Amino acid sequence: MQDEPLSSRTDKHALLANVALMYFGEGLTQSDIAKRLQVSRATIVNMLREARDAGIVDIRVDGRSLAASSLGMEIRDAYGLEDVYVAQNAASGSTVARVEMLRHLGRVGAMALTDLVRPNDRLGVAWGETIRAVSEHVPRVATSGVEVFQMIGSMMSESVPTSEGCTIEIANMLGATCFTLHAPAIASTAQVAKLFRAEPTIRAQLDALAQLDMAVASVGNTADETHLARAHMVTPAELDAARKAGAVGILCCRYIDAEGHVLRMAPDERLITTELENIRRASRRLLVVGGADRRDAVRAAIRGGYVSHLCVDRTLGEALLKQ
Repeated sequence: MQDEPLSSRTDKHALLANVALMYFGEGLTQSDIAKRLQVSRATIVNMLREARDAGIVDIRVDGRSLAASSLGMEIRDAYGLEDVYVAQNAASGSTVARVEMLRHLGRVGAMALTDLVRPNDRLGVAWGETIRAVSEHVPRVATSGVEVFQMIGSMMSESVPTSEGCTIEIANMLGATCFTLHAPAIASTAQVAKLFRAEPTIRAQLDALAQLDMAVASVGNTADETHLARAHMVTPAELDAARKAGAVGILCCRYIDAEGHVLRMAPDERLITTELENIRRASRRLLVVGGADRRDAVRAAIRGGYVSHLCVDRTLGEALLKQ
């Protein structure tokens, strides 16, 4: 199929821009615009969506306003954090509600990220469905001199979004230089992982993660369906052993106990990911996480010093204030 002629494409973009101005700038309803252009309302809905997808419309929300809710301030004060961003979510516990929660949490997390990132920052990016949701909603805003680093090696998984995908998407939207980690997240044996980590290129990439200014990550619990298990990085027996040893959360593929201490249990020796100490060194540490079942994991991450800024859904936020 031939490419669309430039003149046709620019005319189309001009029309989309005009529709966006009528809707967002003049305050006309979709029905008003449809009547003015003599098209259906459904056409206007599609045009507004296309304008956003093409980057013609860039909707931004002041992240500071998201951190100004009374619930956010209560959590901030209770846990000694710098800011807490709270995303509203549906009351239902259905699968559909969780999908919607993650989508909105991703939007709020993206606003928090762009609120926190600064020129010339070194930004580390983790993985998982929550970080993927954040990466999908980062607005296109060029921030000079930013470098974005992949904190977890690559994985082939149908159920867990990859670290490199999240890293590349965030770097693209920030107009930043992107540094992917050229290694698997997990090796077949501890010896193979050691050899990977010793490779000069990979060693340099891992060393760069010790100099981050900001990190964005999520934390999982240690339930049977946790990311490590879904990505086939841990066996049921290994996961059960970690729980019995006190693991309550998983941060960047590493187990942490209730106080945030790293537990060096399988598959730790086979991992090619950032050390959690690298996250603690960063001056801004954004944790984005949803669901009340992550409460103990979030508390552990905070106690371990891996969080300075927190983004949660309301259900988790309320759970964090309960004893």
